[in-house]
Amino acid sequence: MDELDARLLVTMRAHPRIGLTELARLLGVARGTVQARVEKLTARGVIVDFGPTVSAAGTGHPILAFVWLQIAQGRLAEAVQALHDVPQILEVHGTSGQHDLLCRVVARSTDHLQEVIARILASPAVQRTDTTIALSTQIPYRIEPLIASSHDDR
Repeated sequence: MDELDARLLVTMRAHPRIGLTELARLLGVARGTVQARVEKLTARGVIVDFGPTVSAAGTGHPILAFVWLQIAQGRLAEAVQALHDVPQILEVHGTSGQHDLLCRVVARSTDHLQEVIARILASPAVQRTDTTIALSTQIPYRIEPLIASSHDDR
């Protein structure tokens, strides 16, 4: 990724509804250059979507929790399928260490969170959970500092 790619991505993040023509004007390059770069970055998996970022709290789910799972030996695929069926689970990551999976979970209330955890534990593939409720977000998801530094990391 070069400096133009980095500037393009940072500008697109700052102005998510911007059109290619305006993006080209802000970057001082031809529209065709911007279109080719966006297509290349999309094909490489750098740009993964163009949809709106939706707030879980805005949808009525203000509780954010991180739930660590221990999975029964050899039952990872079964556990992941069961988790896939729980809409309040936003992400699941395989991890190393004491736990096998880390889930990012949202809920309407702490009572609702308890129901979600009970649903997770209903799968025989899940042996144990360990839950931490987020009290606040100190640094929200960000990618711009990484983008700005990535063309210098080589």
